[in-house]
Order: sequence, then structure tokens, then C-alpha cells
Amino acid sequence: MMKRILFVLIIGITVLSCEKNTENTMTVSGNIKGLKKGTLYLQQFKDSSLVVLDSLEIQGDGTFSFSEEVTEPEIFYLYLKKKDNNDINDRITFFGEAGNIVINTAWNTFDTDVQISGSKSHEKLLEFYEMNSKFNIKELSLVQQATTPELQEDSVALDSIQGLINKNTISRYRYALNFGLNNGDSYATPYILMTEAREANPKYLDSIYKGLTSDVAASKYGKEFKEFLDKNN
Repeated sequence: MMKRILFVLIIGITVLSCEKNTENTMTVSGNIKGLKKGTLYLQQFKDSSLVVLDSLEIQGDGTFSFSEEVTEPEIFYLYLKKKDNNDINDRITFFGEAGNIVINTAWNTFDTDVQISGSKSHEKLLEFYEMNSKFNIKELSLVQQATTPELQEDSVALDSIQGLINKNTISRYRYALNFGLNNGDSYATPYILMTEAREANPKYLDSIYKGLTSDVAASKYGKEFKEFLDKNN
């Protein structure tokens, strides 16, 4: 009799455990190499406020796991509150979605040397950022050249550098627009356009919006993109 009761209890617990995870469950797990002590937070912006969805106290082992129900791909954050009184480089931004997402990093390079897998939306975001960073590096290099003492007294050279900066800016916007036109099926597209190309020609942004799939257009960032276009057209 006792064995039968235990069997029923085990089956019941198993069923309840399985019911916790649905097709909309996002599981974020991984390891923070070298972390001995700290608190890890899963965060998200809701109604313009950054809220904590879950937290985990880490003691001696950098492994972690969070589960959250999501209705669509969105931006989430992992914030690490370390015991070093330093708030710099402690937040990872990633595009979360249903499924298993693995994030591996280290305590001392938390947001600068991180590996994220399992999210198609984040893969698209990373693809864009990797190319966009090249434009940013080039602009920084040109600005640094313009601040050298010898060029500060050469108006012709300064005008030339400013021209190169302007061309670089145009190239960056052109890349963002082409990316949007070619990735209308990615939930990352409206987010990227909203954060990286807001000042682009509204006519081109509108063309990108019209090329979004119905699911992406109806998403959180798709709706925000539409509201932005309506205000600026």
C-alpha cells in the first residue's frame, strides 16, 4: 500500500513539473566563470520601468537558471550585483524568446566577452551589432584624428575629416535600412530600427515597416515602430 502511495505521489510531482514548462517558456541558463559570490537578476522593461522578474543568490558556483513565460521575443537583461562595489560592466542585454537560451561569461568580463545561443532573434541582433560596430570604430578614429593639435589649425583638413564622418554616418544608416529590408521576418528588426536608425529618412523607415511580417508588425517593437512612424510622418 505504501509503495503504491509513493508511486502516485512521484507521478503527481512529475506531472506538475512538466506543466510548469509550456511552449511559451523561456529558460535562461549558463555559467559565470570565476564568480564566487553575488546576486544575479533577470530584468525587463515594463511600462518604461526596469523591473526584476527573478533573482538568484550565487554562492561559490557560477551556474544559474531562470524560467519565464514569454508571449513574444523581447529584450531582457541579466544584471550581476557583485561584491566588488563596482556597477560598471554588470549588465548583459539579450533578445529573449521561448526555448532554451544559454549564456556563458566570466565575472570580470561579464558583458564584454559573453556567448549567447538559443535565440534566433538575438542572433540577428548580434549580426547587426557586429557590422554596426565597424562604423562606430571608424567614426571614433576620425574624431580622434580631428582632435590632434596639428589638425586643429588646419581648417581644410578638418573639413575633409568632417566629410569622411558624414559619409560614414550615411553608410551606417544605409546598412541599417538594408538590414531592415532584408529581415522583415525577424522580431529584432523593428527594435534595431528604433534604437539605431531613428533619424533615417521616414520614407525608407515606412518601407521597412510595410515589409515586416504580420507577426513581427503585431509584436511589441513592431507596434512601437508604427507609433514612431505615425508621429513623424
